[in-house]
Amino acid sequence: MRPSLSPALSLFLTFLCAASFSTFAAPDSTISLPRPQLDKGKSLMQALQLRHSTREFSSRPVPLQELANLLWAGCGVNRPETNGRTAPSARNKQEIDLFVALADGFYRYDAKAGALRLVQAGDVRSLTGTQPFVKDAPVEIVLAFDRKRGEGNTKYASADAAYISENLYLYCASEGLATVVRGSVDTAALGAAVHINQTHDIIFAQSVGYPKAEERDPKAK
Repeated sequence: MRPSLSPALSLFLTFLCAASFSTFAAPDSTISLPRPQLDKGKSLMQALQLRHSTREFSSRPVPLQELANLLWAGCGVNRPETNGRTAPSARNKQEIDLFVALADGFYRYDAKAGALRLVQAGDVRSLTGTQPFVKDAPVEIVLAFDRKRGEGNTKYASADAAYISENLYLYCASEGLATVVRGSVDTAALGAAVHINQTHDIIFAQSVGYPKAEERDPKAK
């Protein structure tokens, strides 16, 4: 006669079997973004009045529609017939790529397709800066210079990235999002971790989310 198992051991074995056969959802290799909502937002002068940097972020995730709007504002295609962008670039090289670090993965923004392309699964937000708050912001945008598209000429790269950053700032000001651009990034470590250092030079990163104040005061939303 086989000895009976104790209730505690039976529960442990049940959990172990369930864990052995469970599967974990991997992030999608491509996230199709909704079309940007072009009929919303404050006026330009109102957004300029509200523009500021914030270093405290709520844990509330940014909805996909809001993320689509934000990225389009930063460097989206506003003239499909010529692939023209919302931000200028020297000699129209469009050499700045936007990489987006989310909780589930690190993605490249494909402006032409309106999609996020998975570069690497996993949460690397904490690697996008040296300040403690970078791990708290739900969205970290990394602005990087594509050496091939820029033909190795870095003279204008910082200016072109700054145009995009200001677009992101103005969208955040218009929609009540918190943001701050940051130069304090270990670019070598981040580039190696996400395997883009062979093709790109990271210029800076920008944190985006909802203000921490809304957690302390729901009326602040």
